[in-house]
Amino acid sequence: MKKNNWIKKGFFEALGYLRESKNYIWTAIGMFFASAFFVFIFPERFVFIESIIRDIIQKTEGLEGLELTVFIFRNNFISALLALFLGVFLGVIPVFNALLNGAVLGYVVERVGSTIGFFELWRLLPHGIFELPAIFVAIGLGIKLGAFFFVKKGKRKKEFWRRLDKSLKTAVFVILPLLVVAAVIEGALISLG
Repeated sequence: MKKNNWIKKGFFEALGYLRESKNYIWTAIGMFFASAFFVFIFPERFVFIESIIRDIIQKTEGLEGLELTVFIFRNNFISALLALFLGVFLGVIPVFNALLNGAVLGYVVERVGSTIGFFELWRLLPHGIFELPAIFVAIGLGIKLGAFFFVKKGKRKKEFWRRLDKSLKTAVFVILPLLVVAAVIEGALISLG
């Protein structure tokens, strides 16, 4: 019974922290889509992104089913955790994460749209419904974690530990489940070809 209470309490604390952090999450979303839009408009300036995409394709070559799903989940979860917990350095890493991931999306959308057609992009939508919110939450909370530095000096340490605790609970009860669902959907879609 105690375990269920801990889970229930942690889940509701995570949801409360999401509400408290909504401005940071909206900031992350704004940066992500601004970066995606900029790269979509000027893709010729970002051809280096092709090497990032090639690297991902090379790592997933030959993977199918469960192996592919685990790879996708691990890759996304590590990225989310880095964005979230390395935010402690004034939020620089999560901002970079938002801009880079947005740039990759903008580049992929432009290239796929101009070569194969925008209809092909609908295949990405099902997993993005779960993956993107998880990434936005991780980035937003990472920025908020780094913003502890701007809290009044006498309260800074206590606020840092509070934000870290709430971020950890949000990672477990919100980000992790969203990324599991996203990986299962993406792995299935890629395996089905």
